[in-house]
Amino acid sequence: MKKHQSLLIIATVSLFVACGGGTNVKTTNSISAAEGNTPLGQAGVVDEDSELNILQVAIGSKDHSTLVVAVQAAHIEHILVNAGPLTVFAPTNAAFDDLPEGTVEDLLKPENIGTLTTILTRHAAPGSYDIQRLKKEARKGREIYNATGDYLEVTVEGEDVFINGCKILGSVQTSNGIVNVIDKVILL
Repeated sequence: MKKHQSLLIIATVSLFVACGGGTNVKTTNSISAAEGNTPLGQAGVVDEDSELNILQVAIGSKDHSTLVVAVQAAHIEHILVNAGPLTVFAPTNAAFDDLPEGTVEDLLKPENIGTLTTILTRHAAPGSYDIQRLKKEARKGREIYNATGDYLEVTVEGEDVFINGCKILGSVQTSNGIVNVIDKVILL
């Protein structure tokens, strides 16, 4: 009988907790799905106290507005806010401007989202690759495995580091990885 009472108490407490019978917490720093066309998940959470994630760094950079528009058009914001670690090789606006005329506009069309997503995903690699680690990988002759399953070549010329021929202009540590700013768009 005592065993049944204990099980009943545990079941009741579990039900109470599962049904949200505890304290209600109101979250004011988020965007609801009703405010946008697509549910944003973690990408819609605004957190002003923590270190910035990859998406927040990109959004905050005036040099990456084209990249942000492309990420939003491809609906892959959630990838850039996940726990990581993730390394993103982030082309500047100038890198996108160097593409043949009309390329960016064509990629942003709804019928080309698959191609756009593939191109953007080529710029991401699981793991944390700052400049120093990339230099070590280059000295060892290693390539970086990216999110599309391809490999990116890392080379060093003097103090400059290149990924598939794209010069890394700088790096930013984020809460979920590294953003390496590059001067070209990676097109395999």
